[in-house]
Amino acid sequence: APTYDESAEEVDARLVLRDNFDAIFNKYPESLIFGEDAGNIGDVNQGLEGMQEKYGELRVADAGIREATILGQGIGMAMRGLRPIAEIQYLDYLLYAIQIMSDDLATLQYRTQGRQKAPLIIRTRGHRLEGIWHSGSPMGMIINAIRGIHVLVPRNMTKAAGFYNTLLETDEPALVVECLNGYRLKEKMPTNLGEFKTPIGVVETIKEGSDITVVSYGSTLRIIEQAAKELLEVGINVEIIDAQSLLPFDVNHDCVKSIAKTNRLLVVDEDVPGGASAYLLQQIIDEQNGYQYLDSQPQTLAAKAHRPSYGTDGDYFSKPSAEDVFEKVYAIMHEAKPELYPSLY
Repeated sequence: APTYDESAEEVDARLVLRDNFDAIFNKYPESLIFGEDAGNIGDVNQGLEGMQEKYGELRVADAGIREATILGQGIGMAMRGLRPIAEIQYLDYLLYAIQIMSDDLATLQYRTQGRQKAPLIIRTRGHRLEGIWHSGSPMGMIINAIRGIHVLVPRNMTKAAGFYNTLLETDEPALVVECLNGYRLKEKMPTNLGEFKTPIGVVETIKEGSDITVVSYGSTLRIIEQAAKELLEVGINVEIIDAQSLLPFDVNHDCVKSIAKTNRLLVVDEDVPGGASAYLLQQIIDEQNGYQYLDSQPQTLAAKAHRPSYGTDGDYFSKPSAEDVFEKVYAIMHEAKPELYPSLY
């Protein structure tokens, strides 16, 4: 786990990533990172600030706007023993590389009977932001296209850094989706940079509760945490679970253990309806047999079935807000115990 000094200061979260990459480049001489804006300016969110100046243009390099060939380069480097991290500027533009990820990278070990491998790490960022081309979260499409590649969705930069540290001790390919609106939020600086890890396929309960289990990931968790505080004021105690990892998902079946306690389930994400929220619901209800503990209908809360229009209100009205989460949870509890939770309308 991350360790902290008593005097650990709160810093911009991008600095946790930057200093962790610094530790990685020191620890692994075969590691390198390249992609759109990764080099000279240290990526648009400054998670690689000063790294090219320190490690040179071969190890921290810029690439043109050509997502497909960035992936091809990464696969080639990884098959030859390097540990590349390929940068795709935003999650929306992963679409241009999805065919190479699906056909070539995801299948490599399987179609060579384990004789070849390409432990490529794909670094991108996504989730809630303004604008049509920077606000998509096509997670359902991604997880169903690239089975064979880990899909990791850390809620903050410390968790993201922990995933990079974990992956560099494996030989598995992975996609890491950082929270695009999280780089300037404050996080404590760990003392064991390059060493602490985030486990793959393990969920984390970030708030204990007794009335309903809410499962989500990424930036949406901050919305749910806000709603949970407001729900507590009306007597509803929400248990919040961070999925952290979509492929694989919850190998220890901790979600069903939570449902056995709360007897209710809501899955929230910002993909379109039927996307990753439907996948998570299927995993919990079918794979984990969560249905046997439910006293209420399990439900999902996703984004509207469109890309948000430009502007802050586009994100607010298109994707689940704290008010949406509050009303959805309250409605579930009203249906179960109307005498305690009278209708809001």
